[in-house]
This record gives sequence, structure tokens and C-alpha cells, in this order.
Amino acid sequence: MYGSRGAGTMSTRRASAAVLGAALLLAGCSSSGDGDDEGKDKARDAGAGITQQPKEADPFWVNPDGNAARQLAELQESGEKDQAERIRKIAQQPTGEWISPENPEEQARGFTEAAEEAGRTALLVLYNIPHRDCGQYSGGGAADGNAYRDFVDGVAKGIGDRSATVILEPDAVLHLVDGCTPEQFHEERYDLLEGAVAKLSALENTKVYLDAGNAGWGHPDQIFEPLKRAGIDQADGFSVNVSNFYTTEDSIAYGKQLSAKVGGKHFVIDTSRNGNGPYTEGDPGERWCNPPGRALGETPTTKTADPLVDAYLWVKRPGESDGECKGGPKAGEWWPEYALKLAEGTG
Repeated sequence: MYGSRGAGTMSTRRASAAVLGAALLLAGCSSSGDGDDEGKDKARDAGAGITQQPKEADPFWVNPDGNAARQLAELQESGEKDQAERIRKIAQQPTGEWISPENPEEQARGFTEAAEEAGRTALLVLYNIPHRDCGQYSGGGAADGNAYRDFVDGVAKGIGDRSATVILEPDAVLHLVDGCTPEQFHEERYDLLEGAVAKLSALENTKVYLDAGNAGWGHPDQIFEPLKRAGIDQADGFSVNVSNFYTTEDSIAYGKQLSAKVGGKHFVIDTSRNGNGPYTEGDPGERWCNPPGRALGETPTTKTADPLVDAYLWVKRPGESDGECKGGPKAGEWWPEYALKLAEGTG
């Protein structure tokens, strides 16, 4: 409703391919020799020349075989240099890996192993809560509470003691507050979120950020108590603006107001597509869905404008559709034309 996610539409084939890519990357990097730091920063990729970002400013893993890297390689091969350089702006940055329900343990293991081999931290997104997205473009999720608990258990086993940052269930708490999720599902959702926070935060090298909506939906007064019921006290913090377009400045203001109400918790901001701020035209109910004229935002980094902001992240993968609106493909599918327009918006 406030930013369709699309991860739930990822097919088994695509999920398997993503994990295979991570496994191949791991094998390729391992062949460079132990202790070869330069080799770790040079990723085996889709032929696009993707490397990791400087660790001191951006410790998150760049997937060298992602959709943007593949589009970049194709554009380079066809000699379209200008477009290739625009897509490189996306391909060269770390983005969230959205864990699909099929083989979550295998996916989490593949991504975290590849990240570890590159000396980086995997950025994972869990978006599988039952009754997700109120039946809209990214509707679905786990069949029931037990299926969701199994999903989280699989992710935790896959991560193990490797370094990971987890964004937990975009919009799940927000939709409890705004009336989108029916009342009969509320108690179960709180229980599932609290359990997921506890399970994942207990891992040795995993940070957990429980999603807390965005600067445009309402006021922090409406969500801070639900966040506490969902386990924010045990989490490392919360995330804001996931898959949305509100400016970094507005997101910091919203996050700081909310932080003051939840014990001073830190937060992260999804800056993936907020370079031009939110779309203000057309149907207000679908301004979040594939809006035109948007741009990439601040590149991922832990060097932010405020000490309460742990990182700017690209949680949403720029270039993936929000849903079948404004000419877009299904939620979560790569949309090359939209990716180019986002990259062009940065100048």
C-alpha cells in the first residue's frame, strides 16, 4: 500500500539462480588465495567489472551477479556506453537481498558466505509475514504462523555466525496501525515479529532493524507502542522509507522523532530511489507505485548526516518494479527502462 515490495513474486528458479550466483562467487573468490585482500575486492561478476565499495564507508556486499550487473554487461557488449555507465551507478552499489520462501537457509548461507569471502556484510531483507501487503501487488507471505517460524529458523541457520544486517518485514507493523491488516491477525503478527527479532538478534554477528514505515504515512506517536509490542527493544533499531521515495532529510526527522519514543534506538534509511523525493501527481493511492521522474538517492554508506542514523542503505533494488502499474511488470521483476530512468535522474 505504501510501497509494494515484490520479493514474494520471486520464483523458485530465480531464487535458486541467486544462490547459485553467490556460490559461484564464493568459489571464484576462494581461488584467488587466502589473505589476498585485493582479490577479495575484485568480484567474479556477470562481465560488468563490478568491485566492492571501500569498506570503511560502505561495509555492505555488492552482488556482482545481480540484475543491474547483468544489464550493464549486456549494454557494454552492445556498445551502448552511455547507458552502461548510467546502469553502473546501480550495479556498483550494495542492495538488499530479499529472501524468498523457497530454501531460505540455502539463500541466507549463499549470500552471507559470498559476502564473508569478500570481507563484507550481507544485507538481507525478510518479507514473508502472513497476510502480507493487505492482498495488494505484493500480497502473500507465509501460509501460517508455523510456516513463518520455519522460514525465520531457516534464515538464522543459513546466516550462522557470519556478518549480516537484516531488515525485518517492511510495512508489517505499519499495516497493523493503519487498519490495512484485519484485526484478527494482529496478535499473531506481533508474536511472529517478536519471535523473529529474538531469533535473529541472538546471532553473534547479525544486526536486526524492524521496519517502522516512512515519513509520509502518519506520526511516530501512532507506531511507537506497536513497535515495542513487536520487539523493538531487542532489535538493533528500525528501518524507514523502505521501497519509498521520501527525502533523506524528511526520513531523518521522522526517524529521530520515533527514536525518542523507543529508547533512543538507532535507525537506517532506504535511500535507493529518493533522490527527487516523493511523486505528488496522479492517483494519491498509487503515487508510490513506479512513479515517473524519480532518481537514485544517496549511495549506501555508514557515514551519515546524523549519529542516530546507522546507515543509508539501498534496501529496495533500484530497477525492480513496484507492481503492474504505470506500465510496469509484476512486483519484484527487473524493469530495464525504469532502471535507466532512475539512473538518469542523478544527472
